[in-house]
Amino acid sequence: MRLPVPLAAEIVAARAAGRLSRLAGAGGGTTMPGKLLWKIDPGAVDRLAARLPLGSALISATNGKTTTAAMAAAILEPRLRLAHNRAGANLVSGVASALLDARDAQLGLFEVDEAALPEVAARVGPRAICLGNLFRDQLDRYGELEHVAERWRTAVERLDRRASLVVNGDDPQVGDLARGRADAIVFGVDDPRHGRPSLQHAADSKYCVRCGTPYVYAAAYVGHLGDYRCPACGHARPPLTVRATGIELHGLESVSFRLVLPEGTHDVRLGVPGFYNVYNALAAASLATALGADADAIVAGLSRFGAAFGRFERIAVGDRRLLMLLIKNPAGANEAVRTIVEGGAPDVAVIALNDAIADGRDVSWIWDVDFEPLLGSLRTLVATGERAAELALRFKYAGFDPDRIEVVPNLETALDRGLALTPPAGELVLLPTYTAMLALRKIVAERGFVRPYWERAA
Repeated sequence: MRLPVPLAAEIVAARAAGRLSRLAGAGGGTTMPGKLLWKIDPGAVDRLAARLPLGSALISATNGKTTTAAMAAAILEPRLRLAHNRAGANLVSGVASALLDARDAQLGLFEVDEAALPEVAARVGPRAICLGNLFRDQLDRYGELEHVAERWRTAVERLDRRASLVVNGDDPQVGDLARGRADAIVFGVDDPRHGRPSLQHAADSKYCVRCGTPYVYAAAYVGHLGDYRCPACGHARPPLTVRATGIELHGLESVSFRLVLPEGTHDVRLGVPGFYNVYNALAAASLATALGADADAIVAGLSRFGAAFGRFERIAVGDRRLLMLLIKNPAGANEAVRTIVEGGAPDVAVIALNDAIADGRDVSWIWDVDFEPLLGSLRTLVATGERAAELALRFKYAGFDPDRIEVVPNLETALDRGLALTPPAGELVLLPTYTAMLALRKIVAERGFVRPYWERAA
């Protein structure tokens, strides 16, 4: 079928903009083509999405959406051709760019920014939508959790009734979105051995979404995610369709668990560590189930998954190695610290704090991060980024010796200092915020140690 001439011309122009962006070294062309198309004709996004014969699936969450989408791609790609925003460009422009690159794709698989979800869902009309979690993040941009949750609720209510809904039942705000959807797939963790009996101080959704009474937790796993119940009105975690039990953490190398699907129980071993990656795997497995994947495909896909860029990514740099873990809010940073400490806390760390729009202008969230477990083994902290001084102050108030804190605002200089402090064959831990992560990867890529993230994604 021939495309309408206007849309065909728009596609040519937008793709050309992406090629020029790459040639000029301005980036990977992961957002520019979509921005141009969006400006020329917003309705073109709808029409491009409608061309995908198997429709689209959307993934949104505060933490883990890039990793979840990459896991889902690992499951689905052996049997389907995907249009996927692999490089993490998750606004409408990023989804539009992925659609422009779709070519002969059958299914759209898009991670979507929390605030952009209603607009993207309205545009692409997804056949499935996976909602992972809501944590306090970039309050200057998103507002409070309740505001985002209400926008998600509206988006869910407007979904085609034939669309599949997948939600994290361990998150009170997200799990409640399945109310009235008997066919919803609800996933969560069922392993009290790893749960705390109460919430951490920085937990977000502490109060019942229906009556405002503080929740009681049988097990709190990550932040406010867990097995909760309201003692006043009885609102509680919904029954789980997909569960993880028997979770075993294997240091900084991997994590294994039993994946309980409606059709049976299966052993899974992920090639990435961290308790939070169990949640990402559950989300990916649940979405794949909604899209018709069988258990064998799910287990195989999760087993061959490798870390998404910047998310527990290991990069060889000469005779040393970098371990990069993105941090961007208290819940995610606490889990990164927890994973590092359980795997053997480092003696040198480079932590980068930026305050660009994509990071959040307000950096007060660092005071809710439990950095203290790092201090027992840490010999030197290199604080870097645009807000390096605030980060150094946070560690000083944590009780870390100021003489062992080096404030090096320039990212490249800080990286080199961290590498110099790391012995040969050693591993340097990098904990950057989002824009700092992109900048650090660019530095390492320009030195030839890793491919640019858009090439790696392709």
